[in-house]
Amino acid sequence: MSVTEESGARSGLPEPAPHHGIGSRIRTYFLTGLVVAGPVAITIWLIWSFVTWVDDLVRPFIPLAYRPETYLPIKVPGFGLIIAFTALTVLGFLTANLVGRTMVEIGETILERVPIVRPLYRGLKQVFETLFSKSGSSFRTVGLVEFPAPGMWSLVFLSTPPGMDITEKLPSEEEYVSAFMPCTPNPTTGFFFYVLKRDVIELELSVEDAAKLLMSAGMIQPGGNGDQHKKLAALAQAARAERAMRINAAAE
Repeated sequence: MSVTEESGARSGLPEPAPHHGIGSRIRTYFLTGLVVAGPVAITIWLIWSFVTWVDDLVRPFIPLAYRPETYLPIKVPGFGLIIAFTALTVLGFLTANLVGRTMVEIGETILERVPIVRPLYRGLKQVFETLFSKSGSSFRTVGLVEFPAPGMWSLVFLSTPPGMDITEKLPSEEEYVSAFMPCTPNPTTGFFFYVLKRDVIELELSVEDAAKLLMSAGMIQPGGNGDQHKKLAALAQAARAERAMRINAAAE
């Protein structure tokens, strides 16, 4: 392999065609341009969409006299995002003080007395505290469970164990874990369930790599090679063999 081909393989760009027909060259150049420009364009579009969404959300709360477009001939993107970031930072600073905590407690007391708002506020507060607190326990572990049929394994994201109220109602006295099984290609949807910890194979795989694996339907393997895929298959086979041994031992 030449130096050019080796560098192209490392960068993930399409390798040049073995023959030099004009159609083959155009196809290679087009795919190379698509690989280079596609991720950049989608990333810029997502960032722009988020900034625009925040600007449109915050702009109605800013007086007209303080908006940049009042004095400039163009609309300044990101101004609403800056205002939102500053406002949330100031709110956090004030809440850390005694006066701020007192005001928050008074507001929470009022919300707790509203029948419909109370459960909604409690649930959202617990979700935000879990996701954004430093000691929160969001999805940090990836595992395998045997689903939807014997011999078929699915990726799951593991979170905190169930609480005491739920643990007391579960049929087995063994330890359970909370598992979220995302769908492909949209990992934000899926199924949530409790499963015995002994039935889960924990993987040395980051949540980001697992999300890429799910969104690409297995086309993007962790590490860029088949070693991890073979490792997952070996772990699944070992788990199945261990389960069969337990069933046989229980039958005897």
